[in-house]
Amino acid sequence: MDLATILAFAAAFFVFAASPGPDNMTIVARTISSGAASGIAHGAGAVVGILIFLILAAFGLSIIAAKMAIVMTVLRYGGAAYLIWMGIRLWTAVPVVPELQPVSGRRGLLTIFATGIAPNLGNPKMPLFYVALLPNLVGASLNAGHLGVLMTVILAVEVVVIGGHVILAGRARGLLRTPKIVRRVNRAAGGVMIGAGVAVVATR
Repeated sequence: MDLATILAFAAAFFVFAASPGPDNMTIVARTISSGAASGIAHGAGAVVGILIFLILAAFGLSIIAAKMAIVMTVLRYGGAAYLIWMGIRLWTAVPVVPELQPVSGRRGLLTIFATGIAPNLGNPKMPLFYVALLPNLVGASLNAGHLGVLMTVILAVEVVVIGGHVILAGRARGLLRTPKIVRRVNRAAGGVMIGAGVAVVATR
Protein backbone atom coordinates (compact mmCIF):
# COMPACT_ATOMS: atom_id res chain seq x y z
CA MET A 1 0.00 0.00 0.00
CA ASP A 2 1.68 3.21 -1.16
CA LEU A 3 1.54 6.62 0.48
CA ALA A 4 -0.91 8.01 -2.09
CA THR A 5 -3.40 5.24 -1.28
CA ILE A 6 -3.05 5.84 2.46
CA LEU A 7 -3.56 9.60 2.06
CA ALA A 8 -6.58 9.04 -0.20
CA PHE A 9 -8.18 6.79 2.40
CA ALA A 10 -7.33 9.24 5.20
CA ALA A 11 -8.92 12.14 3.30
CA ALA A 12 -12.06 10.16 2.46
CA PHE A 13 -12.43 8.89 6.01
CA PHE A 14 -11.84 12.34 7.52
CA VAL A 15 -14.74 13.74 5.47
CA PHE A 16 -16.85 10.75 6.55
CA ALA A 17 -15.91 11.09 10.23
CA ALA A 18 -16.07 14.89 10.52
CA SER A 19 -19.40 15.32 8.73
CA PRO A 20 -22.32 16.20 11.03
CA GLY A 21 -24.08 13.11 12.31
CA PRO A 22 -25.49 11.41 15.42
CA ASP A 23 -22.08 10.46 16.82
CA ASN A 24 -20.58 13.92 16.63
CA MET A 25 -23.75 15.53 17.98
CA THR A 26 -23.79 13.09 20.88
CA ILE A 27 -20.09 13.65 21.67
CA VAL A 28 -20.71 17.39 21.91
CA ALA A 29 -23.89 16.97 23.97
CA ARG A 30 -22.28 14.54 26.41
CA THR A 31 -19.18 16.70 26.85
CA ILE A 32 -21.26 19.78 27.61
CA SER A 33 -23.57 17.96 29.99
CA SER A 34 -21.19 15.57 31.77
CA GLY A 35 -17.62 16.54 30.92
CA ALA A 36 -14.85 15.46 28.56
CA ALA A 37 -14.64 11.88 29.87
CA SER A 38 -18.25 11.26 28.87
CA GLY A 39 -17.73 12.63 25.35
CA ILE A 40 -14.52 10.66 24.88
CA ALA A 41 -16.20 7.46 26.11
CA HIS A 42 -18.95 7.77 23.49
CA GLY A 43 -16.40 8.60 20.81
CA ALA A 44 -14.28 5.57 21.74
CA GLY A 45 -17.34 3.33 21.42
CA ALA A 46 -18.10 4.80 18.02
CA VAL A 47 -14.54 4.07 16.88
CA VAL A 48 -14.84 0.44 18.00
CA GLY A 49 -18.01 0.09 15.91
CA ILE A 50 -16.21 1.60 12.92
CA LEU A 51 -13.23 -0.75 13.29
CA ILE A 52 -15.51 -3.80 13.57
CA PHE A 53 -17.04 -2.97 10.21
CA LEU A 54 -13.59 -2.38 8.70
CA ILE A 55 -12.59 -5.90 9.77
CA LEU A 56 -15.84 -7.33 8.37
CA ALA A 57 -15.30 -5.57 5.07
CA ALA A 58 -11.61 -6.46 4.90
CA PHE A 59 -12.32 -10.16 5.19
CA GLY A 60 -15.33 -10.12 2.91
CA LEU A 61 -17.81 -10.59 5.74
CA SER A 62 -20.05 -7.64 4.92
CA ILE A 63 -22.46 -10.12 3.36
CA ILE A 64 -22.66 -11.90 6.71
CA ALA A 65 -23.32 -8.58 8.42
CA ALA A 66 -26.09 -7.91 5.92
CA LYS A 67 -27.67 -11.27 6.75
CA MET A 68 -27.68 -10.33 10.44
CA ALA A 69 -30.18 -7.58 9.71
CA ILE A 70 -32.37 -8.38 12.72
CA VAL A 71 -29.43 -8.16 15.14
CA MET A 72 -28.18 -4.95 13.54
CA THR A 73 -31.65 -3.42 13.69
CA VAL A 74 -32.02 -4.30 17.38
CA LEU A 75 -28.64 -2.74 18.14
CA ARG A 76 -29.46 0.39 16.17
CA TYR A 77 -32.85 0.93 17.78
CA GLY A 78 -31.52 0.05 21.24
CA GLY A 79 -28.74 2.62 20.94
CA ALA A 80 -31.17 5.21 19.56
CA ALA A 81 -33.65 4.62 22.39
CA TYR A 82 -30.90 5.11 24.96
CA LEU A 83 -29.82 8.39 23.34
CA ILE A 84 -33.40 9.67 23.36
CA TRP A 85 -33.87 8.61 26.98
CA MET A 86 -30.68 10.40 28.01
CA GLY A 87 -31.79 13.47 26.07
CA ILE A 88 -35.09 13.52 27.98
CA ARG A 89 -33.20 13.16 31.28
CA LEU A 90 -30.99 16.11 30.36
CA TRP A 91 -34.00 18.21 29.39
CA THR A 92 -35.66 17.60 32.75
CA ALA A 93 -32.51 17.59 34.91
CA VAL A 94 -32.05 19.96 37.83
CA PRO A 95 -29.36 22.44 36.71
CA VAL A 96 -26.02 22.02 38.48
CA VAL A 97 -22.94 24.05 37.61
CA PRO A 98 -20.14 21.82 36.17
CA GLU A 99 -17.82 22.24 39.17
CA LEU A 100 -20.44 20.61 41.40
CA GLN A 101 -21.56 17.94 38.97
CA PRO A 102 -20.50 14.42 39.96
CA VAL A 103 -17.98 12.80 37.59
CA SER A 104 -19.25 9.65 35.88
CA GLY A 105 -17.84 6.48 37.42
CA ARG A 106 -16.33 3.57 35.53
CA ARG A 107 -19.68 1.82 35.19
CA GLY A 108 -21.31 4.94 33.78
CA LEU A 109 -18.49 5.46 31.29
CA LEU A 110 -18.70 1.82 30.16
CA THR A 111 -22.41 2.27 29.53
CA ILE A 112 -21.70 5.37 27.44
CA PHE A 113 -18.95 3.46 25.61
CA ALA A 114 -21.38 0.64 24.74
CA THR A 115 -23.94 3.19 23.57
CA GLY A 116 -21.35 4.55 21.14
CA ILE A 117 -20.80 1.09 19.63
CA ALA A 118 -24.44 0.09 19.10
CA PRO A 119 -25.61 2.76 16.61
CA ASN A 120 -22.55 2.19 14.40
CA LEU A 121 -23.06 -1.58 14.30
CA GLY A 122 -26.61 -0.92 13.15
CA ASN A 123 -25.68 1.77 10.64
CA PRO A 124 -26.19 0.48 7.08
CA LYS A 125 -24.00 3.27 5.71
CA MET A 126 -20.94 1.84 7.43
CA PRO A 127 -20.48 -1.35 5.37
CA LEU A 128 -21.46 0.54 2.22
CA PHE A 129 -18.69 3.06 2.87
CA TYR A 130 -16.06 0.35 3.15
CA VAL A 131 -17.38 -1.89 0.38
CA ALA A 132 -17.43 1.10 -1.98
CA LEU A 133 -14.05 2.47 -0.95
CA LEU A 134 -11.74 -0.45 -0.19
CA PRO A 135 -11.84 -2.20 -3.59
CA ASN A 136 -11.00 1.09 -5.31
CA LEU A 137 -8.08 1.75 -2.97
CA VAL A 138 -6.46 -1.63 -2.44
CA GLY A 139 -8.34 -3.94 -4.80
CA ALA A 140 -8.24 -7.62 -3.91
CA SER A 141 -4.81 -7.43 -2.28
CA LEU A 142 -6.00 -6.35 1.17
CA ASN A 143 -4.07 -8.30 3.79
CA ALA A 144 -3.39 -8.12 7.52
CA GLY A 145 -0.65 -5.53 7.01
CA HIS A 146 -2.96 -3.30 4.98
CA LEU A 147 -5.68 -3.73 7.58
CA GLY A 148 -3.29 -2.60 10.31
CA VAL A 149 -2.36 0.51 8.32
CA LEU A 150 -6.01 1.40 7.69
CA MET A 151 -6.89 0.89 11.35
CA THR A 152 -4.02 3.18 12.34
CA VAL A 153 -5.25 5.83 9.90
CA ILE A 154 -8.78 5.58 11.29
CA LEU A 155 -7.56 5.93 14.86
CA ALA A 156 -5.40 8.94 13.94
CA VAL A 157 -8.27 10.66 12.13
CA GLU A 158 -10.72 9.94 14.94
CA VAL A 159 -8.32 11.33 17.57
CA VAL A 160 -8.36 14.62 15.64
CA VAL A 161 -12.12 14.62 15.00
CA ILE A 162 -13.27 13.46 18.44
CA GLY A 163 -10.61 15.53 20.20
CA GLY A 164 -11.70 18.63 18.30
CA HIS A 165 -15.34 18.15 19.23
CA VAL A 166 -14.51 17.51 22.89
CA ILE A 167 -12.22 20.54 23.14
CA LEU A 168 -14.76 22.90 21.57
CA ALA A 169 -17.60 21.51 23.68
CA GLY A 170 -15.39 21.67 26.79
CA ARG A 171 -14.75 25.35 26.21
CA ALA A 172 -18.47 25.96 25.88
CA ARG A 173 -18.98 24.03 29.12
CA GLY A 174 -16.50 26.33 30.85
CA LEU A 175 -18.92 29.22 30.30
CA LEU A 176 -21.54 27.59 32.52
CA ARG A 177 -21.51 29.64 35.71
CA THR A 178 -25.16 29.94 36.80
CA PRO A 179 -27.99 27.40 37.13
CA LYS A 180 -30.06 29.38 34.63
CA ILE A 181 -27.42 29.04 31.93
CA VAL A 182 -26.87 25.39 32.85
CA ARG A 183 -30.60 24.71 32.45
CA ARG A 184 -30.59 26.25 28.98
CA VAL A 185 -27.50 24.32 27.94
CA ASN A 186 -28.90 21.08 29.38
CA ARG A 187 -32.05 21.51 27.35
CA ALA A 188 -30.07 22.34 24.23
CA ALA A 189 -27.80 19.33 24.76
CA GLY A 190 -30.82 17.15 25.57
CA GLY A 191 -32.51 18.29 22.38
CA VAL A 192 -29.38 17.49 20.39
CA MET A 193 -29.18 14.03 21.97
CA ILE A 194 -32.83 13.34 21.22
CA GLY A 195 -32.21 14.54 17.67
CA ALA A 196 -29.21 12.21 17.41
CA GLY A 197 -31.37 9.28 18.52
CA VAL A 198 -34.05 10.17 16.00
CA ALA A 199 -31.39 10.50 13.29
CA VAL A 200 -30.12 7.00 14.08
CA VAL A 201 -33.67 5.62 13.76
CA ALA A 202 -34.23 7.55 10.53
CA THR A 203 -31.05 6.14 8.94
CA ARG A 204 -31.93 3.61 6.29
